[in-house]
Amino acid sequence: MARVVIPVPSRDFDPSEVAVGWRILTDRGHEVVFATPDGRPGHADTIMVTGRGLDPWSELPVIGGLKLLGLLLRANRDARSAHAAMIDDAAFRAPSRWADLRVEDFDGLYLGGGHRARGMRPFLESEVLHRLVAAFFAADKPVAAVCHGVLLAARSRRADGRSVLHGRRTTSLTWKQERTASLFAHVGRFWDPTYYRTYPEEPGQPAGHMSVEHEVKRALATPADYRDVEPGSPHAVRKTLGLWRDTSADDRPAFVVEDGNYLSARWPGDVHTFAARFAALVEARTTAGPADR
Repeated sequence: MARVVIPVPSRDFDPSEVAVGWRILTDRGHEVVFATPDGRPGHADTIMVTGRGLDPWSELPVIGGLKLLGLLLRANRDARSAHAAMIDDAAFRAPSRWADLRVEDFDGLYLGGGHRARGMRPFLESEVLHRLVAAFFAADKPVAAVCHGVLLAARSRRADGRSVLHGRRTTSLTWKQERTASLFAHVGRFWDPTYYRTYPEEPGQPAGHMSVEHEVKRALATPADYRDVEPGSPHAVRKTLGLWRDTSADDRPAFVVEDGNYLSARWPGDVHTFAARFAALVEARTTAGPADR
């Protein structure tokens, strides 16, 4: 059995990316430790859990509970089921504090994402978490990062001042995905049009400059180390249109990049495959003899 830590913000983490990862790891017999800034249980982005708040009439009485965009964009049934089980789990209800985490106490680090600025910015900008991520990379222990979790990794610095992703191959939430979701928000949440943009561009910056993809690319040794689905690759349509999400039995929609003990993925549609491959990485390390590590 391996011991994996999942740090989350106090609020607004993505329910699919965190809960499905938790379920797969625990179903495979691993211990998952959660951590928050203050040691109190975190809260997922309720809009992503329920879907309410993604349609133009969401704030109205009576009809506010009706969902169209909400059904399309919220966590799917499998993820909502995993989230409901996770928030009832004793480990989730009694998290550690970020500041108390030590790399030597764990076999792997799992970084979920989320996009809502009010909750995710403290997570992405935490120097405590930056040091933790850097320590895991320095120890060459398995690290998994999905969506905005990749941005946290990109902002974490090695002793030489470079990002821990410098010289690594990675993916993340792509600018195409972020832009598309933002366009939906401009329609469905017209009163909150930057809901899907954690870091909107400042005046004078080109479109996409503050997107996850472009910030991650700036941290890499070369932009070619950033990976996305190649046109014409198997199941490219399923992987790129955003209409399909992977399941435990169907990995065709998923896109995951593995580089040594580092694993990355783009969005909730990758998370079953992503978490299963991360579990396999952790298992390979914990069952290997000292000479093989």
